[in-house]
Amino acid sequence: MRTRAEKRVDARAAAERRAATRGAEVAGPGLEFWVRVQLEGRHAYETRVRQRVSVADQEWMQPGDIVCCRVDPGDHDRVVLYLPAPEETSRTNIAKILADGRRARATVLAATPVAADYTGRDDPVLRLDLELHAWDEPGPWRVRVVQPVPLSAMELVDLGRHLEVAFFTVDRGESVAVDWAASRES
Repeated sequence: MRTRAEKRVDARAAAERRAATRGAEVAGPGLEFWVRVQLEGRHAYETRVRQRVSVADQEWMQPGDIVCCRVDPGDHDRVVLYLPAPEETSRTNIAKILADGRRARATVLAATPVAADYTGRDDPVLRLDLELHAWDEPGPWRVRVVQPVPLSAMELVDLGRHLEVAFFTVDRGESVAVDWAASRES
């Protein structure tokens, strides 16, 4: 998904469906996005992006989705978001991580809502800071994930609570997913 001038942003790349529904109609004066930008070789940072987005693309630019962006090298807060072409999508989805990933126990260090305009129709999206412990890793590590949290699991994100998670590699959270069903049972 990365090319020379393109970087990843924590905001969905379901571009195959988008390609079929792409329209020229653009929404109003522009939308505001709070995004987490991950530039290669640098720490991730968060910034606000205000831009016009076609109505068809809006569906694929929801909280928690991954899209591409272009970043001004002189001003990292100047960002343009766009959806990747279908052949460029490579996001590891939550279902795949839960099905095939290694297991760990996580402690909730912080929980922050990222969908500030939550209307109650969908699960709220939270940014979770977690400390993970896996039996086959030498020590704990910290991650940050942005993930929808089922309303029935909201009480599980209290500080100090333990969650069951799945992961592929020890990273900053790119390959981590919370197993809400297993977390309720433990």
